[in-house]
Amino acid sequence: MFLKTILFTTVFTLVVVVVGAFVRLTNAGLGCPDWPGCYGQLTPTQAARDIAKAVAEQGGTHGPVSLQKAWHEMVHRYLAGMLGLLILGITIAAWVKRQQQSPWLPTGLLALVTFQAALGMWTVTMLLRPVIVTLHLMGGMATLALLTWLSARQLALSQAFPAPANHTLKPWAALGLALLVAQIALGGWVSTNYAALACIDLPKCHGEWLPKMDFQHGFQILRELGQTAAGAKLSYDALTAIHWTHRMGAVVVTLYLAWLAWQTARVAGMRGVAVAVAVLLAAQVTLGASNILTGLNLTVAVAHNAGAALLLAALVVLNFALFRESTIKS
Repeated sequence: MFLKTILFTTVFTLVVVVVGAFVRLTNAGLGCPDWPGCYGQLTPTQAARDIAKAVAEQGGTHGPVSLQKAWHEMVHRYLAGMLGLLILGITIAAWVKRQQQSPWLPTGLLALVTFQAALGMWTVTMLLRPVIVTLHLMGGMATLALLTWLSARQLALSQAFPAPANHTLKPWAALGLALLVAQIALGGWVSTNYAALACIDLPKCHGEWLPKMDFQHGFQILRELGQTAAGAKLSYDALTAIHWTHRMGAVVVTLYLAWLAWQTARVAGMRGVAVAVAVLLAAQVTLGASNILTGLNLTVAVAHNAGAALLLAALVVLNFALFRESTIKS
């Protein structure tokens, strides 16, 4: 039951991450301007009068507030709350079973998801400040990664996880995971700054390999959405710099992970993981290009977020397999 609960929670975390991407991409992050309720109510239906008033004040449903967007936001909060309870249950069970295995990973997960709740609150109360929203995204990805590692550990303890023949790829797999995490963070920065369509042509940007860009303001961390740290409007050149950097990161990560998958396939017992990494990588590249070619179609954009999460999980499994001996001993 402990193993099944962890596996279910891992899959459920993926759902929460994807729903969070859907909320962000439908501009519903401020659908309920307070936290944890919606206009002080448990559901948007109970807050319908306040929502209707806010819609009238913003001049229609084209803004961040509408009953539909409020439901998008609250469903995400309900799911996140359920995830927190699941992780709390796993942590309690891990301490009960502490004589059999270390409970510290589940405890760290509980601390992380608690911090995630705080980031979710600040996302709303700080009006979608990019650094907060990006950290919230990365927190969700980190939760998925740790649960994937925990799932792999439980499967290994139950002898349902194959061990590789050697561990020579350890540093290269760790580097691949680090590069992917950096690329996901860049993708989050693109999304939270609404820079996904700053370049609408491929493979060039504005018809140039090196378009005019403003890295200084594009990568200022402590600033409001759409503004520089000084309060001026964020320029299109700054958005271009954000988008272009993510593209270049995609090239580096794609080439490296393709090489890593090829090397991994040559290790006994690792062909399945290698194929998963290769397939997910190809899907991500296709979805990334499709985002631009379709003008950021919602389904494609959400799928791109889901693909990043799945690729992260695959890299975590790869690293666990290579580091399995020391992990099980600890």
